[in-house]
Amino acid sequence: MKTRTPAVLLAAVTATALLAACSGGTKAGGSEGGSRTLTLASVDQGSVEDVVKAFEKANPGVKVRYTTSGADQYQQQVRTQLASGTAPDVMSVWPGNGNPGATYVLAKPGYLRDLSDQPWAAELPDAMKTVAQYKGKTYTAVFGQNGIGAVYNQQALDKAGLTPPDTWTKLLAFCRAAKAKGTPAFALGNQDNWVTQLVLYALVATTVYGGDRDFDKKMQAGQATFAKSPWTTALDKYLTMEKTGCFQKNPLGTNYEASQQLAATGKTLGIVQGNWVIALLKGKNPQGTFTFKALPATDDPSATLIPAAAGAGYGVNAKTKNEDLALKFVNFVMSPQGMNLFVKKQGGLPSLPDTGFEADPSLTELSTFIKADRTVPFMDQLWPNAKVQQTMLSGLQEIFSGQSTPGKLLKEMDADYKAGS
Repeated sequence: MKTRTPAVLLAAVTATALLAACSGGTKAGGSEGGSRTLTLASVDQGSVEDVVKAFEKANPGVKVRYTTSGADQYQQQVRTQLASGTAPDVMSVWPGNGNPGATYVLAKPGYLRDLSDQPWAAELPDAMKTVAQYKGKTYTAVFGQNGIGAVYNQQALDKAGLTPPDTWTKLLAFCRAAKAKGTPAFALGNQDNWVTQLVLYALVATTVYGGDRDFDKKMQAGQATFAKSPWTTALDKYLTMEKTGCFQKNPLGTNYEASQQLAATGKTLGIVQGNWVIALLKGKNPQGTFTFKALPATDDPSATLIPAAAGAGYGVNAKTKNEDLALKFVNFVMSPQGMNLFVKKQGGLPSLPDTGFEADPSLTELSTFIKADRTVPFMDQLWPNAKVQQTMLSGLQEIFSGQSTPGKLLKEMDADYKAGS
């Protein structure tokens, strides 16, 4: 997932600006105003800034020249930059194989440096290692774990006199009650197409994997399809939420940043997003209290699962002229100091054990689900190519605009999946 990654954050810059700002780095021993300079492109707006400051402080004389952009824009450009030789020294890379900026997609043509020789690579848990590697070699420094669910504004809940639902029936009743009070349950920013998948993934986790943890293996073996599986149920529930009034008016006319504003200020009771949104909500409303909860898809709370997996990490440009400094930055990100700083700012959890990190109380439920093995990977991380996700994202926008149907979308996803890598 972008998807994930999302760790997928906003503040878009123009293509020209991004290309210009990220065009290679000075040599490790070279100088720019007397300083060694590292170039970095990131989707971690709101968190990478503090990590960069800490890295520069720990490495006197080093300057990090960085840009941040939204996931959609970043993914459209990263391949072009790498192919044209204008990519930065270090860049955001998603786990697995789900989007144009993912590990498999970028490692296969040789765009990323093999990081298997770095000290943290062998310490990654198996669940992280499998999506950080391509053909047994580690290419992505995955620093955090993320989950997708409902993030509630506690003050808005108190004002409405409502509590987070733990069953599907209660969820729909919650949406109806919230709408009646003039405060929709959830903000939905479907103008940014990566956002369209999040509610669906939260529902798929339980409806599809609750009954079959081996669904991905069956897909890979050609024994299952999207169109003839509980994916149809999950998509129907997504649209039922829309028809029930769970979201604000005109999700397609609302972008990610605007959806944050709605949830942060209590114009909605919450937002269905990755836990990374918590830090952004706090930034918009420092006095607010925001809590992550699972989004129920059935009437059996004990059967609910959460999509939770490795978030976006960082890779090193295989053609960087600044390799030593690039590796130093990646290793700082994977150190207890860098990792804890990142996940604290993002409202996430570290990928490595024993970092001394104390999880924010807002993530108690996510931590509980992870420890109880009640999570499944972000769906796209195990798909054979990035086209499946792109078809899904554009298709969901078309469904919300009345230009497509669930049946058509799932058949198109099946066609792309069968096309292989």
